[in-house]
Amino acid sequence: MLRSLAGSTRSQNEVVVGCSQGILVTVLGPHVPDLRALELLVGVARTGSLGAAATELGITQQAASSRVRTMESLVGEPLVARSKRGSELTPTGELVVQWAGRVLEAAQELDAGIAALRADRRGHLAIAASLTIAEHLLPGWLVGLRAQQGQRGQQPTEVTMTATNSARVAELVESGAVVLGFVEGPEAPRGLRRRLVGTDELLVVVGPQHPWALRSRRRVSAETLAATPLVVREAGSGTRTVLERALADLPRATPALELSSTASVRAAVAAGAGPAAVGAHAVRDDLATGRLVRITVTGLDLTRRLHAVWKGGAHPPEGPARELVAWAARR
Repeated sequence: MLRSLAGSTRSQNEVVVGCSQGILVTVLGPHVPDLRALELLVGVARTGSLGAAATELGITQQAASSRVRTMESLVGEPLVARSKRGSELTPTGELVVQWAGRVLEAAQELDAGIAALRADRRGHLAIAASLTIAEHLLPGWLVGLRAQQGQRGQQPTEVTMTATNSARVAELVESGAVVLGFVEGPEAPRGLRRRLVGTDELLVVVGPQHPWALRSRRRVSAETLAATPLVVREAGSGTRTVLERALADLPRATPALELSSTASVRAAVAAGAGPAAVGAHAVRDDLATGRLVRITVTGLDLTRRLHAVWKGGAHPPEGPARELVAWAARR
């Protein structure tokens, strides 16, 4: 139905299409669900579980159930059938998912486009990175990106970087303060898109005067490590998260010190404050000079994943952000 926008009235079931100053204007009807609700429904179709779909989106199952009920009230029919085996879509739900796919794809394109505008395309890129990545990996990635841009005849991108812990990086990306983040930990933050760009290993180190530094004693068990007061990073850091996950099933001693940077942890360990688990990149020079001594821990996996994270579409925002992620992953 076509109506003039001026002076028109509209029932709840009508979509009004008109022209104002040469621009086509469309007013959506009242039965269009929220995009996040559509994303949830697509997740249920893919996972066969309302709980799993909620986990993927970083929301509670109660919130997910509420979104489903809201959609069902808009559509007027059940969309999800729940049972002890999980959740499955009703025929109406399957039809809505088919329509939702096209809507979400268009929304992702819009989101990616807006994110690219916020980053000022090629001219400027705001990023955040965990401290280990910021100090030991990102400088090389940025030099490589600039060299690549120079080879292509492009103006080098001006990059603003915030170095902080992984939890804060995720907050900055989520809020839109930065376009791209790099985090470390056992898994990427929920609710953000991600790409694995590498792995790193935490090494347990002590000062040269520590009893464990004797050549005959450079091996301890996971139980011994957990029972020893350690020098640790602050809560929210990727390093601490990996360590706590690895020792989660063991009785743990109270930390000897809690410090806010890798450099301060290394200095405290070298001074004899106690053992610490630190990224291999961060202690390479300390081990080579003997300032720190590596201790082998049996029965413990301290591997951590390094992820690039962003909001929006399946790929990082087009331009320098996407190029930087690709460069980091190749390295």
